Amino acid sequence: QEVLQTVPKFCFPFDITRVSQNQVGQHFTYVLTDIESKQRFGFCRLTSGGRVCLCILSYLPWFEVYYKLLNTLADYLAKEQENDLNDLLKSLYNHPVPKANTPVSLSVNEQIYIASGQVLKNQQNPTSHSYFIAPDINGLPTIPENRNLTEYFVAVDVNNMLQLYASMLHERRIIITSNKLSTLTACVHGSAAMLYPMYWQHIYIPVLPPHLLDYCCAPMPYLIGVHLSLLERVRSRALEDVVVLNVDANALETPFDDLNNLPSEVVS
Repeated sequence: QEVLQTVPKFCFPFDITRVSQNQVGQHFTYVLTDIESKQRFGFCRLTSGGRVCLCILSYLPWFEVYYKLLNTLADYLAKEQENDLNDLLKSLYNHPVPKANTPVSLSVNEQIYIASGQVLKNQQNPTSHSYFIAPDINGLPTIPENRNLTEYFVAVDVNNMLQLYASMLHERRIIITSNKLSTLTACVHGSAAMLYPMYWQHIYIPVLPPHLLDYCCAPMPYLIGVHLSLLERVRSRALEDVVVLNVDANALETPFDDLNNLPSEVVS
């Protein structure tokens, strides 16, 4: 019940009085972290002029898979096929998690069903609606298959990537901002993935909703994504020693010299 009350606030993480229409069709992901530091992902797609947000909650970091499913659900919604939409959601919910690298097909026959692996070969003439391979979450991400890393490399140049990487190694307070929700959360997830085999152990919020902007005043290290429409409100707070990466301008502001403080053989 607590999660259901929290989710809507994260589904519209921008100033709704200034932005809505240009966010339609974009995919983005927020993260809910419990007291045991276990992350639950909220995969979102805005539709209906930015007034409706489709959201799938999962502990599985299957970004490409869930974004594809959200497109299917948005298509049902646009065609007012709510029965098909609800049937698909029920099938998804009841289907066991497939093993890594297992093919999964969402198909429409007389009714919607989900089939994995061998079952596909035995099915009589199914009409395939969507198809994917269950990702291996233990494997290293690759480009262009990994959407987050791909968007990060396209949007941010190498020097700013290195500067941000150095700031993360020094455990700074870091804000990433963009006017596009899809680019914003992709860059936050992508920058965190670049730390492998290390990982970010502090506050991690890929996109911050308006009611939690005070988190940017936290004294401890954080990696937070803030939509550009909210950045002025964040800057109006008492921020000290914060690293800010504006993805749209490909510009990084930092009061530190973290990159030069790393060993030269590491930087080169």
